[in-house]
Amino acid sequence: MGSRYEGGEILCWGVQWVKVFSSDVEEHAEFLHCKGKKFTDFEEVRQEIEAETDRVTGSNKGISSIPINLRVHSPHVLNLTLIDLPGITKVPLGDQPADIEHQIKEMIMQFISKENCLILAVTPANSDLANSDALKIAKEVDPQGLRVIGVITKLDLMDEGTDARDILENRLLPLRRGYIGVVNRSQKDIDGKKDIRAALAAERKFFLSHPSYRHMAERMGTPHLQKMLNQQLTNHIRETLPALRNKLQSQMLSLEKEVEEYKNFRPDDPTRKTKALLQ
Repeated sequence: MGSRYEGGEILCWGVQWVKVFSSDVEEHAEFLHCKGKKFTDFEEVRQEIEAETDRVTGSNKGISSIPINLRVHSPHVLNLTLIDLPGITKVPLGDQPADIEHQIKEMIMQFISKENCLILAVTPANSDLANSDALKIAKEVDPQGLRVIGVITKLDLMDEGTDARDILENRLLPLRRGYIGVVNRSQKDIDGKKDIRAALAAERKFFLSHPSYRHMAERMGTPHLQKMLNQQLTNHIRETLPALRNKLQSQMLSLEKEVEEYKNFRPDDPTRKTKALLQ
C-alpha cells in the first residue's frame, strides 16, 4: 500500500508478510495475487513485488492502498506477520497526488490504530530522533508507548566521532520497549547481490567491533530484533486476548438475542409488523 519498490531490497511499501516457520517444507513464497504458484527463487519474489507495484500504481511513483500479500514458508524465519508501511512523503513526485502526505498518514493510521498490533518505529541514526515522523505518529495512537518498539538503522553511516549509544541505551527519548539497532545492506551491497547471510555476519561484526556498541552487541542486530518481536508479539497477544474474548462473547450474545427475536416473528401480528418495519 505504499508507493515504490526501493532499490532491489524487499522494502516495498505495503507488502504484508506472513512468515511461517516450518521445518518440513521446501523454502518458498506465495503471493495472494498469484494463487497456486510457489516461488522458490527469492530473486523472482523481488521481481514480482516490483511488477505488482507497477501494475497497481503505474510506473511513475504512484501510490495505492491495496496491499501486496506475501507468505514465506521457511525453517529459517520466525512466525511473524509484518505489515511494511511507508514513510511520510512531504513533496509529491511523478504521479503522486498533491495531498500525498495526508494520504500516506491515513494509510498508516488504519493499521497502527489497532490496539492488537505492535508498532515498529524505524528511524535512521544519522537523523535527529526528536524529528522522527515514525515516533511522532506512533505517539498519536499510543501516547503511553505501550506498543512502540524503536528500531535504529544506518548506524554504520553516522559521522565519524558520533554514535547512537544514548538512544540504544534508552536514555535520550525512552520507550517502554526500548530500541534495537540494525545495520542493513548498502545500495552497493544490494546492487552486488550480497548474500543475506554475509550481510548478517557483517552486521554482527560491526556491533562486536564498535567501541560504543560492543557492550550491548547481544541485544542488537536483525536476528535479535526477530526473536524479540516474536516474543513480544506472543506476550502482547496473551495480554489482549481476554478483552478480545469478552468483546466477541458480548457481540455473540447480542446477535443470538436478535436471532431469537426473528425466530418468534409473526407476519400476521400488526404490532410486530410495525416494529420490524421501523427496525
